[in-house]
Amino acid sequence: MNAPLEHEAIEADIRRWLERAVIGQNLCPFAKAVYVRDQVRIKVSDAGNIDDLREELGEEMLLLRDTPAEEIDTTLIVLPSVLGDFFDYNDFLDDADALLAALELEGVLQVASFHPEYQFAGTEFDDAGNNTNRAPYPVLHLLREESLDRAVAAYPEPDTIIERNIKTMDALGNDGYRKLLSAD
Repeated sequence: MNAPLEHEAIEADIRRWLERAVIGQNLCPFAKAVYVRDQVRIKVSDAGNIDDLREELGEEMLLLRDTPAEEIDTTLIVLPSVLGDFFDYNDFLDDADALLAALELEGVLQVASFHPEYQFAGTEFDDAGNNTNRAPYPVLHLLREESLDRAVAAYPEPDTIIERNIKTMDALGNDGYRKLLSAD
């Protein structure tokens, strides 16, 4: 399969996850507004190693910083070829935070994390609550702090989101979550 067709299939998987899980299950009550306004950039990474990923991540951080929020409010960097192991991915998040600091973007952007094998500390791998941060591929989600602050300020009781999401995923269960994301 050539890269453009593969990228289209990967992006379709990510859009299905966004539409059915993130927005459809209201896991992020702020996602729908930017998604329907086409302000979510989905970048399927070609990085095949950590050094290339760092470079690409830095470029995406600068692009988001330099682009008006009305054009790109948030970026999802999808990683089909690197960081498939959750523990390696989790370790890389320190590199992402260091890059934010090096680019002087702390307080401007933040990185949220999603991975097919996401596991919260203190949980079993198959706990359905882990699905709140599980995506079809490893994803680095670049968020604007300013946009996030506005959204949280406008949302009633934002501190209840995580608890509600875990209840939603527990009710759906692992089989239900897999069916939700299936292509049929």
